[in-house]
Amino acid sequence: MQLSVIIPVYKETQGISRVLNTLLALSIPFSCEILVVDGEPEATTLKYLGSRGYADPRIRQIKSGRGRGTQMNAGAAASRGRLLFFLHADTCPDQPGMDALFQAWQRSDSALFCGAFDLAIDSPKPWFRIIERTASLRSRLTRIPYGDQGIFISRSLFKELGGFPDEPLMEDVGLMSSVKRAGVRPLFLDHKILTSARRWEAQGVIYTTLRNWILISLYNLGVPPGKLESWY
Repeated sequence: MQLSVIIPVYKETQGISRVLNTLLALSIPFSCEILVVDGEPEATTLKYLGSRGYADPRIRQIKSGRGRGTQMNAGAAASRGRLLFFLHADTCPDQPGMDALFQAWQRSDSALFCGAFDLAIDSPKPWFRIIERTASLRSRLTRIPYGDQGIFISRSLFKELGGFPDEPLMEDVGLMSSVKRAGVRPLFLDHKILTSARRWEAQGVIYTTLRNWILISLYNLGVPPGKLESWY
């Protein structure tokens, strides 16, 4: 088993089919498993998959405690791949991007391999192009991508760093900050990964963008993630 795609879910019955169908249609040159990790006590997303007849042997269903970091750590612990790919339930890679990832993985020092994609938002509205460019530039300058950019990392490096921090928020920043402190330089692929615009559309583009900037600034200043969660 070479690739483990780990998808944390919480009440994702509306969107999980899209990402799973996208992943199952990809041409992957080595063995792959897809772990759907449900953090909801009722596990409605996993029940939905059962009702929809998702019986592909590549899909594994996992239950865990709530919290994206907790769920992704549970998925990683249950996985078998040498390369871990953490994917949000509303985010879809494409074939050219995955081909670039596989080629980079095969050329790399796998013990230190990690990185992410550039961000694309699934909406034609022009202000999303500004958000995309800003996010991709920020991640390259800081070397800290966010989870909606599709973070990939070798199992050995993930284990060495202790996985995602056990925090209710900013788990992606916490992991990639550990990567940075370890002196590892993440790879940013020149390919975009497509994420849903639903968060911005539900809460407003300006509000959501400013809130995210404020939260990450407070996190970097040392405000505990538990307190930030109440503002999220």
